[in-house]
Amino acid sequence: MKHDEVARYLQDHPEFFNQYADLLTQLVIPSPHGDKAISITERQMGALRDKVRQLESKLAELIRFGEENDAIAAKVHRLAVSLLSANDNAAVLHSLYSHLGESFAVPHVAVRLWGAAGSGDLIEFEPVSAEAREFAETLVHPYVGPGGGPDVMDWFGDAGAHVRSLALLSLRQGIMTFGLMVFGSEEPQRFYQGMGTLYLEQIAEMASAALVRTREPALT
Repeated sequence: MKHDEVARYLQDHPEFFNQYADLLTQLVIPSPHGDKAISITERQMGALRDKVRQLESKLAELIRFGEENDAIAAKVHRLAVSLLSANDNAAVLHSLYSHLGESFAVPHVAVRLWGAAGSGDLIEFEPVSAEAREFAETLVHPYVGPGGGPDVMDWFGDAGAHVRSLALLSLRQGIMTFGLMVFGSEEPQRFYQGMGTLYLEQIAEMASAALVRTREPALT
């Protein structure tokens, strides 16, 4: 009889050890930590302790994730409050740069606005290529991944040559795309493909609403 057949038989016939109770006192099995033999009860206790350690490790990981999410949510809340207090586009942009750079530790942030939003003396209103605008319009969710492309990288100035990962967030009013916000980092894994983008989406929505609210004339 093969090993897996023995294991399957014992699983299918739990009454076996009721019928052969004395066998439990006679069985000895190798210790996983040495050459000595131990009883089946000791082995079961060892297996249970290993399982408890695994569960404790998983619980600690879940707690850490929860604490990290709480910290990010608090930062998003403070950004939202700051955006609500902004009275014009310049104040909105200052709030974004300040909070993203300090609270979220994003080393490079660039914003470009066009269409009904693209009038003003700030650098954010400088002309944007048709390719960049078309890309922003196609984004269903924020893009996160490797840096590349001469257009948005140039928005970071000289620092663009060192950026290795990006997050690109479209700015929208309804179905109309009127801008693009770009985060950059020298760390290749700061923004990586497959990472969660929920908070990025929330930041983009808040920034869009604040820019629409403070723009004169209002976007239509």
